Amino acid sequence: MASSRLELQTLLKDITENVYFQPPNSIQIQYPCIMYERSGSELDHANNRLYRHTKRYQVTVIDRNPDSELSDRVIALPLCSFDRYFVADDLNHYVYTLFF
Repeated sequence: MASSRLELQTLLKDITENVYFQPPNSIQIQYPCIMYERSGSELDHANNRLYRHTKRYQVTVIDRNPDSELSDRVIALPLCSFDRYFVADDLNHYVYTLFF
């Protein structure tokens, strides 16, 4: 059975208090933070039936510190892989793909 998004929220809040799921533009973001959104699914079939469904999330660590320890803690999560890094508005963005 797939884990719920609220379980993922709790897991990410253990890394930092500032965690946002698909935040609207009206929210005042506090840094450093983790922002995440649903980005797809991984499906496995057996005997013409759905055998396993795992949700895929894009998780972004945003920090002013280019050596953010938050990014080290996120990459240590199971089924997490590094996607890309970029800088925007003097903030460092570490983007990961996480299956949960």
